Amino acid sequence: MKLKTFPGGLHPPDNKEWSAHKAIETCPLPAELVIPLAQHIGAPAELCVAKGDLVKKGQVIGTAKGFVSVPVHSSTSGEVTAVEPRPHASGRNLPAVVIRPDGEDAWVEGINGADPETLSPDAIRERIRAAGIVGMGGATFPAHVKLTPPENKPIHTLVINGVECEPYLTADHRLMLEETERVLDGIAILKRVLGVERALVGIEANKPDAIQVMTKACVGKGIEVVPLAVKYPQGAEKQLILALTGREVPSGGLPMDVGVVVQNVGTAAAVSDAVRRGLPLIERIATITGPGVTTPKNLRVRVGTPLSHLVAFCGGLKGDPAKIIMGGPMMGATQLSLEVPATRGTSGLLLFREGEIPLAPEGPCIRCGRCVRVCPARIMPTTIAAYARLDLISEAEGFGAMDCIECGCCTYTCPAALPLVQAIRYGKGAILAKRRKV
Repeated sequence: MKLKTFPGGLHPPDNKEWSAHKAIETCPLPAELVIPLAQHIGAPAELCVAKGDLVKKGQVIGTAKGFVSVPVHSSTSGEVTAVEPRPHASGRNLPAVVIRPDGEDAWVEGINGADPETLSPDAIRERIRAAGIVGMGGATFPAHVKLTPPENKPIHTLVINGVECEPYLTADHRLMLEETERVLDGIAILKRVLGVERALVGIEANKPDAIQVMTKACVGKGIEVVPLAVKYPQGAEKQLILALTGREVPSGGLPMDVGVVVQNVGTAAAVSDAVRRGLPLIERIATITGPGVTTPKNLRVRVGTPLSHLVAFCGGLKGDPAKIIMGGPMMGATQLSLEVPATRGTSGLLLFREGEIPLAPEGPCIRCGRCVRVCPARIMPTTIAAYARLDLISEAEGFGAMDCIECGCCTYTCPAALPLVQAIRYGKGAILAKRRKV
């Protein structure tokens, strides 16, 4: 059987053998949790606690500010020792609530689950919003917003992303293997919210055990598991929709424009917890891996745990790290230190030593066309990047800069080592700034 996929993309070494066979372990609480108020796309949560307050596990410590926002909760019980800017994954110091755990890990009162069959779609959406559920694949877009399409855009298909195409990362893989029923329950709840009968779960063929387990578990549940060819960036929404359904999201459009909503397998599991058990999103599974860590692992991590604590639980560093990446190597963000805390969007932590990151001097473009060939958005990366570097922003926009998904395929394949995706990202920022002035 020919496996489905999308045009463009490439095949970087997946390096998943470091941790794909490692069962999920629970990381113990650190001595201090640093919980950022900005953990999602949209308006950051608004502080609602103060230094000296005693908080419980699951208590709201930051309230949502607007529709595209979600509340933030305490990851354990303890004392608020500071409310101040702390290092953030974005590279800046941003407002955070610092909590010293009391060791009791006691839940706040009022945590109540419900049978989703007894709830209306609106009531389920509200539970998802109140629990702070965001996209767990790394994008951190508030889930309740995706689940509220306008009336003129009817949804007919729910797509569940089990692709995990980023090299090294294996957290979603282990989740599908070890907590299958939790994932499927979340999918059933998402189907009920959207009022759809069709649900497709895309899983790449380099996870045959997950395909087998999920396929068997989905029998009779109206959920179809679709094996996909191994290719990066198949986990991107538009590419996954094209691979699974053959429908192409139009330029500047959203998945709902073709009747589809996409959610990650981790998001589905979190939705099950939020609706059936009433639990807010205070922990997630993340892969701690790379040649710079002693024992790679898949960990269940509390939000706010410093990256240094995760590394220590994995046996510590193998020498000084030359590069620290939160997320995957293609779209992850390089970190300045291990004192940054894990957030709801922390899918992984990669550690590399000196000499393990290939370095090449930037050279002139040789017009080879490789970036165009691999671009999944089917734009011209080198042309857009050239215009962006010259601050010719209107020209960059005219060549489709806003269609770039920043997957990094162009930079990865460029023989001249041009920082194409970085230049295009700059151009996109300038385009958005120009639009705000109009």
